[in-house]
Amino acid sequence: MTSWFTYLGLPYELAWTVATVIDILVIALPVMLAVAMIIYADRKIWAAMALRRGPNVVGPLGLMQSFADGLKVFLQETIIPSGANKGLFLLAPIITFTVALIVWAVVPFQAGVALSNINVGLLYVLAASSLGVYGIILAGWSSNSKYPFYSAIRAAAQMVSYEVSIGFVLISVVLWAGSFNLGAIVEMQKGYYGFVNGNFVNPLLFPMAIVFFISSLAETQRAPFDLTEAESELVAGYQTEYSSMAFALYWLGEYANVILMCALNATLFWGGYLPPFDWAPLYAVPGILWLFAKMLFFFFCFSWVKATVPRYRYDQLMRLGWKIFLPLSLLFVFLVSGYLMLTRVGVPA
Repeated sequence: MTSWFTYLGLPYELAWTVATVIDILVIALPVMLAVAMIIYADRKIWAAMALRRGPNVVGPLGLMQSFADGLKVFLQETIIPSGANKGLFLLAPIITFTVALIVWAVVPFQAGVALSNINVGLLYVLAASSLGVYGIILAGWSSNSKYPFYSAIRAAAQMVSYEVSIGFVLISVVLWAGSFNLGAIVEMQKGYYGFVNGNFVNPLLFPMAIVFFISSLAETQRAPFDLTEAESELVAGYQTEYSSMAFALYWLGEYANVILMCALNATLFWGGYLPPFDWAPLYAVPGILWLFAKMLFFFFCFSWVKATVPRYRYDQLMRLGWKIFLPLSLLFVFLVSGYLMLTRVGVPA
């Protein structure tokens, strides 16, 4: 696209800037639309599992309900508690929303199609996604209220606990792929046993796929790990003092993170933009459609868990992260690295 704008006569620097802004909007705007739609889908799935109808009044089949809710919060007054730190109070939701979007820069939608196809894409994902906790911690502290503060402390402990195991899971994937580039990781998953695409059929990586999925629920504060928003204990958690668009930014950021985790689950373990089987006719379908279908599957699993699994106690949450997932992920780093040393000795990098 940069070359096209240069052909039109724009200086290279301006052409690159315009092309980059357009690429960002091509990703960010559909993500925002997808957030509105998956909130609707979330509510419909919960309703179906509870034998209810869900949103069905605003628009055909209730499809406009999310947009009506967005308009409602947009028209509300933003109320800032008198004892709050105003600057940090307003900055916190902006951080959460921004971090939820910037990680999409390295997600490969098709072969070679990513906003930034960098060699350390996986490190970028881990670094950028870990910044999300700052939005929650700042919200809890700046609200000058005990319930949001308790929620912020829980969020810090929870996200640190599960990011450790996620880090070791990613080490296993990187060792097997031999690259931090997400596109290379997807391409490495092609042709297992001659016909299957995806790390999930690898006996050394399938347990890590399960650990990563469960840790994704914890990272995004989804049930049964939504201890930061436990309404029976913390009113509404770190969002208690928020209203209007500040509250909406948290809502958007949370669901954008959920979509991102669905994309990462699909990319790291389930073949990403590759078709499920290494069969030539399936490659006629654009890779972005395969990725989208896998993301929808994982989002259904996220909603299914939230609708059916009761919330963990805090001690159960910590025990799962530190006593089960951490040793398990360390064990599989050892197994994967040991297997690769035995089978790939002398293979050039």
